[in-house]
Amino acid sequence: MTTSALTELFVRDLNRLVTELEQYPTEDQIWLLPTGINNSAGTLALHLVGNLQHFIGAVLGDTGYVRDREAEFNDRNVPAHQLIQSINSTIEIIDTVLGKLSSESLQSKYPLEVFGEPISTIKFLIHLQGHLNYHLGQVNYHRRLLAHS
Repeated sequence: MTTSALTELFVRDLNRLVTELEQYPTEDQIWLLPTGINNSAGTLALHLVGNLQHFIGAVLGDTGYVRDREAEFNDRNVPAHQLIQSINSTIEIIDTVLGKLSSESLQSKYPLEVFGEPISTIKFLIHLQGHLNYHLGQVNYHRRLLAHS
């Protein structure tokens, strides 16, 4: 897998996240927590931006981004346009950082031991893509659930 293929997947799915947020009938619904749902779409969007800005932007791209994981799960009522702006900034960072990675750097050890043991950069990037898709599915479900309640 090449960096261009990975970039394409990240960009595609982050754009899908923007589309999901734009499809909520009201901005307030982005932050609703129906019974049995632990994270709103807004929370998941903040979490995905923080995750990707940290693991791709800061760690691989040395962007200087400082993650506040607690805020990702505690901030509320961030305006939709601000969430979308953060997602679009994340797309730019991913495009820039992954565009600079060589085939050798993809095969090398990721700079952090995220799972308690070494992992290749390519394998961790594939993990991050799966993580993005998992939460994107949750946002889609959240939106559709609210549409039918």
